[in-house]
Amino acid sequence: EATMLSETGLLLRTDQQFHWQNRDYGSFDDFLADLSSSKRKNLRKERAKAQEGLDFVHLRGDDITEAHLDAFYIFYMDTGTRKWGSPYLTRDTFSLLRERMADDLLFIFAMSDGAPIAGAMNLIGSDTLYGRYWGCTEHRSMLHFETCYYQAIDYAIERKLAFVEAGAQGGHKLARGYTPVTTHSTHWIAHPGLRHAIADYLEREREAVESDMGYLTERTPFKKGE
Repeated sequence: EATMLSETGLLLRTDQQFHWQNRDYGSFDDFLADLSSSKRKNLRKERAKAQEGLDFVHLRGDDITEAHLDAFYIFYMDTGTRKWGSPYLTRDTFSLLRERMADDLLFIFAMSDGAPIAGAMNLIGSDTLYGRYWGCTEHRSMLHFETCYYQAIDYAIERKLAFVEAGAQGGHKLARGYTPVTTHSTHWIAHPGLRHAIADYLEREREAVESDMGYLTERTPFKKGE
């Protein structure tokens, strides 16, 4: 589609995201077995550290309540305020999502003494789990990795989903079994001068993305030859 659209005159941009792929795993341990020994040990240590004193719950459909959304909105605002400076979703947004597509939502909460201290919101596709927002009120070691990445893998394996898309940014995802994937978008820029400048930039950016992809692909945590 991107190639077709670029042939019509739209400008092509490439970027990268990190996706986890389900190789017909029956359990998280099956996934770990595909990793090199050192990476496998690191992931086990991270999960054990993150899970100390916590329970993790997965909520979908009618199990999602307004109280859960209240808690998650606090998480969302905390992350947005610290990282982006201006969170753009309102509290009502989450209620509308629950009202109109609750079966396509997955909330993962980290619970301490029955109260949520961290959470991640995911969207469920036909074969893919899309990670989108996360936040916490207690900062604990490895909690982000467990809530956003490892719990998502658990869910994908259980539901036999083919992929988990963790989104852009974050080379740290590489060590957690999320491998780099090239993404594509096309853009129409009407102003000739601006179009020329952007086209020049995008050409150089594509070369940089391709080079970076090669570097990252060589450094995945999987056993060599797999």
